[in-house]
Amino acid sequence: MIWNEKIECASRDEMTAIQSERLAATVKRVYHNIPYYRKKMQEAHLTPADIKSIDDLHKLPFTTKTDLRDSYPFGSFTVPMSEIVRVHASSGTTGRPTVVGYTRNDINMWSENVTRALCMAGVHQTDIVQVAYGYGLFTGGLGIHYGTENLGATVIPISGGNTKKQIQLMQDFGSSVICCTPSYALYIAEVMKEMGIEPETLKMRIGIFGAEPWSESMRKEIEEKLKIKAIDIYGLSEIVGPGVSCECEHQVGMHINEDHFLPEIINPETLEPMAPGEIGELVFSTITKEGIPLLRYRTRDLTRLIYDKCACGRTLVRMEKCKGRSDDMLIIRGVNVFPSQIESVLLEMSETEPHYMLIVDRADNLDTLTVQVEVQEQFFSDDIRSLQNLTKKIKSNIESTLGVSVIVQLVEPKSIQRSEGKAQRVIDRRKI
Repeated sequence: MIWNEKIECASRDEMTAIQSERLAATVKRVYHNIPYYRKKMQEAHLTPADIKSIDDLHKLPFTTKTDLRDSYPFGSFTVPMSEIVRVHASSGTTGRPTVVGYTRNDINMWSENVTRALCMAGVHQTDIVQVAYGYGLFTGGLGIHYGTENLGATVIPISGGNTKKQIQLMQDFGSSVICCTPSYALYIAEVMKEMGIEPETLKMRIGIFGAEPWSESMRKEIEEKLKIKAIDIYGLSEIVGPGVSCECEHQVGMHINEDHFLPEIINPETLEPMAPGEIGELVFSTITKEGIPLLRYRTRDLTRLIYDKCACGRTLVRMEKCKGRSDDMLIIRGVNVFPSQIESVLLEMSETEPHYMLIVDRADNLDTLTVQVEVQEQFFSDDIRSLQNLTKKIKSNIESTLGVSVIVQLVEPKSIQRSEGKAQRVIDRRKI
């Protein structure tokens, strides 16, 4: 089902016309209402009249998380607080959080985009959607909640945690869609197994997972353990929250709601625009937001854009599953390392569980990378030789993928702390 066929199946010329008109209007809004934008544009010798279409997008200065923190709490709002009906803020970061304000129109726009995303994922009005994202200042829970209600489906606002209760409601209420982080989905599968509940006995058919990076290997793991189709959804609080983009049932990239969120790919080092299809940093301009519109916001997520028409019929540009983030990429002895690379190796091995921790340290001025990984119970034994052989196997597989040496530590099943929100995969002791 396509929720808004006129937009989601628009021609490229039609979409460009919509984007150009909305971009020009947004530039005027921020120039006249946000001092730091006006200062940046004046320093670049720009006025709103210089931005006539998306062809002029590259002329505009970038926005970063630092800009938002420096204007804490409400300095990035373009409307008075009397028009702000809700405030969200980022979580899990150091320093000041980034604060986002929504007008009534912003909330309606957000709901529309999440509804589109749900339809992309294959959700129908007859579905019962269990929202296990956190509610509160985090955008995940309320974002999916409002989009589900707008679709007309039934929402169960259970929020995160209380895993056995989650499973009980799946059984009792007949939940057919689960929305949470992918790491929490695997934890739900683990607890279900402990409770002796077979996933085939549930009505669950779709999982919509986001809020943290996850690999294709983890997707296969989730689909196998929960017997569902695992769909990737993307969003970030600074742009709007969940619903910026989402996969359709073909699972070949996430369709961006580009009539609201204008995407581009830049080289994260030179900041120059990159050609279509090249991997770089994803940048968004919000072109319909009233509360806190952003121009060329650097997401730090690494991906590429796909412009060809999807088999589902949508013409909205797609973004590939994010490879990682330009700012949480680990550099180990000069080698770029993404946690998702290690995750893919571990998930391809039958002897390990999909739970791991990366510990980065420095010894004698040399970076070290330790990979702690849980071993499946049947392979964890007192046989030292067997464990040594398994350690060597894991070490060899990781090193051949990364091109850098690692230390592998096998740990007992269920010994690595589980997460009911965003999984914490890295401890970098070099910064202490």
